[in-house]
Amino acid sequence: MNHSLLLIVDDSKMARLMIGKLIRELRPDWRIAEAANGAEALAMIGEEPPAFVSLDINMPGMSGLEVAGRIRLHYPEIRIVICTANIQDAVRKTAEKAGVKFVAKPITPEAITEMVGLFEE
Repeated sequence: MNHSLLLIVDDSKMARLMIGKLIRELRPDWRIAEAANGAEALAMIGEEPPAFVSLDINMPGMSGLEVAGRIRLHYPEIRIVICTANIQDAVRKTAEKAGVKFVAKPITPEAITEMVGLFEE
């Protein structure tokens, strides 16, 4: 596992760029990879498992929660944070059951600082 690799999974290119920019400001030594959907993310994780995954929930194909479940199954050591505007209680509870942390969008410096804190706790 690459201890400083973060995989950002979001179908919005703008969201991936914003998260990446803010993470680079906080952790310039981290490597950052991006995936536009769950299938792409799982393929990338199979090749080089990251230490951290930032996951959106609402994506075409597989939902972020489904992706998180599959990551958990094969790579329980990867730290996962869901970063989504979908903050319904049911979603939050499902994420918590999967051992996944949760940060609400919009993507702000505060939200990304919180995300990094969750990755490192």
